Amino acid sequence: MPTWSFRFRLGQYVRTSLWILPVLGLAAGALLGEAALALDDMVGIPTGWRYTATTATGVLTAIVGAMVALLGFVVTIGVLVVQQATGTLSPRYMRLWYRNPLQKTVLALFAGTFAFAFTLLRRIGPDTVPDLGVTLAGLAVAVSLVMLLVYLNRFVHDARPVAIADRVCRTGLRVLGVSVQAQGRCLLLDEGDGGPRRDAPAQVVRTEEGGAVQGLDVAGLVRAASRNDCVLVVAHRVGDFVPPGAVLLEIHGTPGAFVEPRRPAGLVALGAERTVEQDPAFALRVLADIAARALSPAVNDPTTAVQVLNHIETFLHGVGRSELRGRHVLADRDGRPRVVVPGRGWEEYLELGVTEVREYGVGSLQVCRRLRALLDGLLAGMPEARRPAVRRQLALLDDAVDREYPEGFRRTLARTGDRQGIGGGGSGGGGFPSGSPTRPDGPGRPDGGT
Repeated sequence: MPTWSFRFRLGQYVRTSLWILPVLGLAAGALLGEAALALDDMVGIPTGWRYTATTATGVLTAIVGAMVALLGFVVTIGVLVVQQATGTLSPRYMRLWYRNPLQKTVLALFAGTFAFAFTLLRRIGPDTVPDLGVTLAGLAVAVSLVMLLVYLNRFVHDARPVAIADRVCRTGLRVLGVSVQAQGRCLLLDEGDGGPRRDAPAQVVRTEEGGAVQGLDVAGLVRAASRNDCVLVVAHRVGDFVPPGAVLLEIHGTPGAFVEPRRPAGLVALGAERTVEQDPAFALRVLADIAARALSPAVNDPTTAVQVLNHIETFLHGVGRSELRGRHVLADRDGRPRVVVPGRGWEEYLELGVTEVREYGVGSLQVCRRLRALLDGLLAGMPEARRPAVRRQLALLDDAVDREYPEGFRRTLARTGDRQGIGGGGSGGGGFPSGSPTRPDGPGRPDGGT
């Protein structure tokens, strides 16, 4: 029986594959062609909808050639996306672009129309013309052309970095909304309510090949630990790269609880690279990559970085309103702790979102101003427990600005928050003018903070 990790990787392959759906469309087109031929023999076609053998052959031949040309055109557009992503965006974005259902649907429709028309061609003879099939083939071409226009419109608009950043942000927030508790459908305990102590594990499970942790079958881990009366500790977070031979799981409890260590190892999926399936930080990683690439000397487009910061701020606000834990202690139905999964805290998300943009973009006034407005907004909108991390990032930004801008006036400009970078009136993160006594990081903050 295939393990959970195998099924998970297979599902990832199917979702990111660009050939499976077109091949299914090819098969469906051939089957529909046979059905149209059978139906043509049973249904009477009005005289006005009948074709001569020469006309039908010409129409179907033109459709076959057009579908092949359109397939090549869409593939060419896909190659352009790959070039753009690797050159000006982030290679990590390709992991999300492969999932685009519209492109797969268009390819499947073109392939299906090709197979449908080609199937009809073999039935054309001096006295036999599949009139119904030729009409349906013409309708399929019309639908294909409409879908091509929709695809071109989507491609033209979504090829912009800001549109890609918006899609990545929404994907990350959607994944963030699915918590470990919801995925595992089991009880989530407080960290002090259970879990293994700091004693040595009774048994460890090591990985043989290594790879990036792509996902966990949390429910399966809980069932396995409950069945063997032990506690399983996942040694690495989703997104971490695990070298060959490293500890994958720690088993606390009775020594030798698992006779076959490979069975619990099959509940952790490893792959060649990270995936967003259970890793919302991967989406933030892609956003930071796009902003950093825009700030590279080869691209030198700080305005794009500012636009990406808009979506990084949206993502960080979503993270800040979520319940984050350093580790998740999961229990079985009886309330006994069974699985410990490492989590990712607020500070780690914040560092991932702003560190590289600060380091690479400190030389741009508008990036510094937009980044300060971002941090000011987080300072005003986050709970008090999460504000110290934001203040540390503000202090790091001040240090970077002081090193980069020794002149007093330019330093003042760089330390003024502006939601547009330059041209936004120098507003702070909370919408207050820079230096206002009611600015969120000033002494007169409405929430009474310091």
